[in-house]
Amino acid sequence: PGLRGTLNVEGNFYQNLDYPYCFRKGIHVLNCGSAYALPVAEMALGMALDLARGISREDRRFRAGREGFLSESCRDSVLLSGAEVGIIGFGNLGKALAKLLQPFRCSLRIYDPWLPESVLREYGGTAISLEELLEKSRFIFVMAGVTQENQGFLGRSLLERIRKDAFFLLMSRAAVVDFDALCDLTEAGRFNAATDVFPEEPLPKDHRARKNEHLLLSAHRAGGIPQAYTAIGDMVLDDLRLLLQGLPP
Repeated sequence: PGLRGTLNVEGNFYQNLDYPYCFRKGIHVLNCGSAYALPVAEMALGMALDLARGISREDRRFRAGREGFLSESCRDSVLLSGAEVGIIGFGNLGKALAKLLQPFRCSLRIYDPWLPESVLREYGGTAISLEELLEKSRFIFVMAGVTQENQGFLGRSLLERIRKDAFFLLMSRAAVVDFDALCDLTEAGRFNAATDVFPEEPLPKDHRARKNEHLLLSAHRAGGIPQAYTAIGDMVLDDLRLLLQGLPP
């Protein structure tokens, strides 16, 4: 009866808590996800630049003695500056990324059915349907969290709409994407992609994604940096102080 709040320091709304009960009883469910927003956004920006300029790919070729100097290895390089960018999901992660993209003067399109267009305009974005975003964007950032309703919403038929010269970056949760379809399409060279998350972690050693030259891989390391954990500690202490003073967290 005296429970005031539940503090979730995982950054996810996993189905390990009876959320409807908490809401009915006025129990605060506190989440630290915002602490990961900027670290994930910076990682997304870095991976986008890597895909656009072949940074890690050319590093591997150089070490193997297969490098091409000057324009020889730059024929498929593109600028992020001024590019058509789509962001799927505009919560903490999407907003943090939009701020980082401002100096690049991108044409920003956003799909988030939960937010009014006025919020998107504040960040320089334009609301767009999911289908149009996939078809028109050169860089596609998936920043949407996973819920009971949206698991796998980026299925094969939608992924097939992605333009052939696009870069697709999965930065939030693997469960929002048909990962097998993503592997199929990138293996076939339909588009290049990057992912920081996987349907099974650790990823099996024999998983085909490890051999996919069109897929940039990161072992779920975008958000969990030491500065983020320090920020989470600060958030927890701040909320506890407020609750002890009888104030809302």
